[in-house]
Amino acid sequence: MTTPTVRRAVCPGSFDPVTNGHLDIVSRAARLFDEVVVAVGVNVSKNRLFTPDERLDMLRTACAGLDNVRVEGFTGLLTDFCRDRDIVAIVKGLRAVSDFDYELQMAQMNASLEPAVETVFVPTSPAYSFLASSLVKEVAAFGGDVSGLVPGFVHERLVQRLAERAAEAG
Repeated sequence: MTTPTVRRAVCPGSFDPVTNGHLDIVSRAARLFDEVVVAVGVNVSKNRLFTPDERLDMLRTACAGLDNVRVEGFTGLLTDFCRDRDIVAIVKGLRAVSDFDYELQMAQMNASLEPAVETVFVPTSPAYSFLASSLVKEVAAFGGDVSGLVPGFVHERLVQRLAERAAEAG
């Protein structure tokens, strides 16, 4: 008798900060796969608003209610991360045709590497089709209300961090 295979997927990103759109894709992936790993890209050469540890912490809190989801950081190739964890699919949310153009190239590259990992595209819910972390940060930096676009605790940390940065810039 063979043991059933656990179907694992990864939802990769920088999540700087995590938005309700990200969480929509993660929760939908959690319904499609046995396990989902939210993989936070840790690239110290990139200038992020939040540190890798802060982004990991916010995602762990945001995903706490999803029993089959765990959060990890990663560096290097996503396909290596997938191989090391027996992950069979990369789940990516698509907001627009422009996302598809870029993500299709990434999917084809990932499929050409060893191990080949399939990419599953999930269309973003219409309520979040415009949402991007970069836009959230920009609007919030100019005092716009983004409280409905991110979890409440993320909004608090975002406002606090932007105030710290503004004070440092003086």
